[in-house]
Amino acid sequence: MSLKYKFFDKTDLYFITYTVINWMDVFTSDIYRNVLLDSWNYCIKNKGLKIHAWCIMTNHVHMIISSDGEELSSIMRDIKSFTSTTLKQIIADNQQGSHKTRMLKMMKDAGTKNSNNNGFQFWQQHNHPILLDTNYILDQKLDYIHNNPVKKGFVDEPESYLYSSARDYAGIQGLVEIELIE
Repeated sequence: MSLKYKFFDKTDLYFITYTVINWMDVFTSDIYRNVLLDSWNYCIKNKGLKIHAWCIMTNHVHMIISSDGEELSSIMRDIKSFTSTTLKQIIADNQQGSHKTRMLKMMKDAGTKNSNNNGFQFWQQHNHPILLDTNYILDQKLDYIHNNPVKKGFVDEPESYLYSSARDYAGIQGLVEIELIE
């Protein structure tokens, strides 16, 4: 079994990315982003998740995480399971016309092709955790997370993007309780 892209010590810091199948632009509205935020806040309070940095883009999420409770692989499994089911239902209930049909078809097709799923798939299979074991890698990933919305042209300054911990690092209260990296 490969040791690449695995969580080892839950107390270590890991950079992760999880992506919507086919890079579908789902996180364009608060109704969808709030599912992620609520799930993270639940895991912080109930599972020992520590979020050190995060950013929600339109079709993927970047985070730096650790845990003082459950194993990170279990926490991420639960987050992805809960959010995929909830988001699929919200899309089915709220999207209009061909966009809804296309998204649901892509989820069904992806789920059918993947034996790990039960009829649909929302997230790509892996989180690709990268151990942040040097200050250089840590700084690089923190900068990458916070500048992603700037590079995409969403904002001019990282702290202007509401769906990112860059606000916390700039001294502005963010949407998720994080543990700053000193």
